[in-house]
Amino acid sequence: MATHKFSGNQAASTPRTVGSSADERRLRIEWMDGHVSEFDPRFLRLACPCAGCIEEMTGRPLLDPEKIPADVYLTGVKYVGRYALRFDWSDGHNTGIYPFDKLRDLCRCDECNP
Repeated sequence: MATHKFSGNQAASTPRTVGSSADERRLRIEWMDGHVSEFDPRFLRLACPCAGCIEEMTGRPLLDPEKIPADVYLTGVKYVGRYALRFDWSDGHNTGIYPFDKLRDLCRCDECNP
């Protein structure tokens, strides 16, 4: 996966770089404030915010975790303007738009979730 760089003085919820982790198994985002988040693909797939995965009016999950393969992986990452990422998944799903602030909130590192 290619690494993309952003520049300028932007909020902590704006990525500086987006790419693969060193072992190429996770999505790695380095944020403008220097924090680094690494995301397991299945975790991100289960967190998909699209209308097919989350009921729009109530926020109730519609996605059945049992139907998502344990080895689901990213096949592509696309930028949506300068505010979000859209992922192409190995299970064929690609409609979720993940705003940068949502991705930052999803970070599960020890610093973000003591």
